[in-house]
Amino acid sequence: MWSNLVLALALSLAAASLVGALYLVAAGLAVRRFAARAPLPPAARPPVTILKPLRGDDPELYENLRSFCCQDYPAAQVIFGVGEAGDPARSVVERLIAELPGADLELVVDDRRHGTNHKIGNLHNMLAAARHPVILVADSDMRVGPGYLDAIMGELERAGVGLVTCLYVGRPMAGLWSRMGAMFINQGFLPSVLLAGWIGARAGCFGATVALRRETLERIGGFLAFRDHLADDHAMGEAVRALGLRVALARYVVDDMVEEPAFPHLFRHELRWARTVGAIAPVGFAASAVTHGVALALLALPFALLLPWVAACLPVTVACRIWMIRAVDRALRLTPTPLWLIGIRDPLSFLVLVASFCGRTVTWRGGRFRVGANGRLVPHGDPER
Repeated sequence: MWSNLVLALALSLAAASLVGALYLVAAGLAVRRFAARAPLPPAARPPVTILKPLRGDDPELYENLRSFCCQDYPAAQVIFGVGEAGDPARSVVERLIAELPGADLELVVDDRRHGTNHKIGNLHNMLAAARHPVILVADSDMRVGPGYLDAIMGELERAGVGLVTCLYVGRPMAGLWSRMGAMFINQGFLPSVLLAGWIGARAGCFGATVALRRETLERIGGFLAFRDHLADDHAMGEAVRALGLRVALARYVVDDMVEEPAFPHLFRHELRWARTVGAIAPVGFAASAVTHGVALALLALPFALLLPWVAACLPVTVACRIWMIRAVDRALRLTPTPLWLIGIRDPLSFLVLVASFCGRTVTWRGGRFRVGANGRLVPHGDPER
């Protein structure tokens, strides 16, 4: 009996690792396919209000924010919002306003809180100052080029599109853990999203960019409808789909300036992401275990004493992983990723996956929460609503 169980486990791990190898090749091809598509130019260029919710002085915050203020676009209002008068991001915004007198920039300081998601509360407080019919939200650690708004508007004007979002590539700051964080984005998250879209899955919605018409935002209940959601971007996308409109993934990729100062910071960040995705799509997230081909091949390796051919799974999956990394780097014009990082990144990713099933608590912006059904935030210790 035990020998049959061991044999079944060995075969399962080996088969899963080979499925993971196929996934790696397909994901690399999906990235190459996406990168070959040029952004759509807009037929019209309606006025846009960009909302930038801020908290704290992120690394290179000035450069990130300035990139949104210097668009080759005829009418773009940029509103920055902070929840405390003493927030260090305020001085960065005031410097921008002083240096760019010809730009349409505004700072909103409002300490009113709405729900558990303070970013959403901040956006609600900022919205009263927005003057234009198109609203665009982008996280503070994103950086874009001057053609960004044109690329977004080219997608938003397509028939049936209610919301446009963007993927992002990680640009690491100094240090090993920042490089690990960028590698997770570039060779983990981004290829998986593009492969899912290639095989027909619905496009996700990401905080790198959420652009929609103001009337659409009002129809889904405004920002306050998402005040208790950790994955507010995902929830907004689902609400737009419920109106019978599509969520479009723009052909423009923004830069995410990644800073992970130490391992605990990186681990908490990725664990929060994993538990959020697990709450939103539990079946799909569990099935994503097969995408960890190298880790599964390592787990299968001890069974090579029983089935010698199992040992071949490891070099096969490593070769596919290297090919995918190089394909992504070339397609997205990234600095070549040092391959020795695979030995740290892949076991870490598998560790995060396993840990995500061992609880629901996350740390976010200095607070502890539980991730409830559909990604709702519940303060730690409060009963789930």
